[in-house]
Amino acid sequence: MARQASIAFHVEEVLNTPVISTNPVAGGDVCIATRVRLGDGRSVFVKARPGAPAGFFATEARHLTWLAAAGEGAALTPGVLGYDHECLVLEWVETGRPSAEAAERLGRALAVTHRSGAPAFGAAAEGFIGRLPQPNAPTDSWPEFYARHRVEPYLRVAFNRGRLDANEANAICALLERLEELAGPSEPPARIHGDLWSGNIIWATDGQPRVVDPAAYGGHRETDLAMLILFGTPHLDRLLAAYDEVFPIADGWRDRLAIHQLHPLLTHAATYGGGYGARAGRVARDLLARNPVQRPDPRPV
Repeated sequence: MARQASIAFHVEEVLNTPVISTNPVAGGDVCIATRVRLGDGRSVFVKARPGAPAGFFATEARHLTWLAAAGEGAALTPGVLGYDHECLVLEWVETGRPSAEAAERLGRALAVTHRSGAPAFGAAAEGFIGRLPQPNAPTDSWPEFYARHRVEPYLRVAFNRGRLDANEANAICALLERLEELAGPSEPPARIHGDLWSGNIIWATDGQPRVVDPAAYGGHRETDLAMLILFGTPHLDRLLAAYDEVFPIADGWRDRLAIHQLHPLLTHAATYGGGYGARAGRVARDLLARNPVQRPDPRPV
């Protein structure tokens, strides 16, 4: 009860509108999710985190706004209504069931978002991925950015917490040494969500999916696709086919998925432990085994 009263207080301060009622709803494990009914008749969605790190909700608001600014036809996000140091207030979106048609709409919209681009790989400010800070220092090369800012930081955290053994860490490091060779065709920075698993998609009753909880930055578009595949997404084949019609994916992208999945596997290993560290190690070893180093033929004597 005290927690809900605190949320109501923050919402009234942020929106300058009285709160009539609060109702907890299903949400993630990082924040408290609440539906709040306001005195003017509206309902809003509130994410709250007492003691949140400085800039936590300001960062999420900025990322949602940046994704929404991708232009006509881009992926939709709930409108940002306000925030403070402990909560973020968003437009309420009524949730329905996923459909093949909605998945196709999301695929096309995601392609438009990606194609709208970004100034560089990275972002102007640091971010968060779940509970963890996420470095975003702008970088000209995607392989360099991905190795330095998406894999190495979480490899260190997971290893230091005992959630990744030395063999697994060595395999991942060996893969990073060959990342430029294995990364596929060079592409310009895409405007990506950065944490696009199915739990961060709202299958709205109006048939227009929204994406939420971004860790957005200029990245490689295959990263979002790899995340959708890693944890499973309804009607995924229809989504990917619609995406490819709008913004064709470079040949061989399915062979590169595991590279992009290292980042979420390592952030999960650092945060939750479990088998995520071992899985990241297997991914690296499998990639290296499928792509052996090509040694030059010995010269005839």
